[in-house]
Amino acid sequence: MKRLLTAILAAAIACAAATSRAQDEEKAPYRPTPQQVVDRMLELAQVKPGDYVVDLGSGDGRIVLTAVKKFGARGLGVEIHRGLVRDARAAAEREGISDRARFEIQDLFETDLRDVTVLTLYLLPEMNKKLAPRILEQMKPGTRVVSQEWGIGDWQPDVRETVAGNEEWTGWLKERGVFLWIVPARIAGRWQIERDGAAGGFSLDLAQQYQMIEASDERGAVPARFRPMSGSAVRFTVAPPSPFAGDYAGVVEGNAMRGEFVASGGVKGTWRAVQRGDSGR
Repeated sequence: MKRLLTAILAAAIACAAATSRAQDEEKAPYRPTPQQVVDRMLELAQVKPGDYVVDLGSGDGRIVLTAVKKFGARGLGVEIHRGLVRDARAAAEREGISDRARFEIQDLFETDLRDVTVLTLYLLPEMNKKLAPRILEQMKPGTRVVSQEWGIGDWQPDVRETVAGNEEWTGWLKERGVFLWIVPARIAGRWQIERDGAAGGFSLDLAQQYQMIEASDERGAVPARFRPMSGSAVRFTVAPPSPFAGDYAGVVEGNAMRGEFVASGGVKGTWRAVQRGDSGR
């Protein structure tokens, strides 16, 4: 009886897993990306030798295969359709690049993104939105995400283009959006900023939504205007009559920043900042 119950339980688990996978496949139907769009996605992400490209929902593998053959990267395609994974692996073998182009049957929401330098997507909007926290948590500042047709929730892309390509399932020429995001450094919190040649310093509380930064001081005033971040690059302006007025440009390095400034009158120098804690904003 115990063995029978165990077998029934195992069968139920397998059935549930198969149903879940079938539902995922239904949510993300396979639609091959036109080669013109593949090329532009990888060009927009500036793929180069040394990059590790991961394509979530890789279909027949054409994005990863192109990234390896044309751009000299290495790549991984993640797909739940076994037949498509088999075809992609066979294509990599034929091209002699199976050592640099891998394809795995895997849940895309469980894919490790920590070493990824370029992430490519052609998923439905709700799937992109669900991936956003994982992208921001695991991918390093300055890494790139490029998506065809659909955005990533309310995260505005850094670049958007329209690219035309012939659909393989209809033969029609269709224009579609291609979007690029540069993963920003995470700088929300309180920062103490010092400038060479100026006594004391000033503090800023930074609130962050993706690449957009808002700054305030302890009084709630807005003493600095930040430009949208690009990876670890940070740029902001402090307006007169502050004694620290000027244009600042620099890079984020963990809980520190450093860079150069141009003050009123053209005086130049260097600045640095240290994070003092989470402002709670």
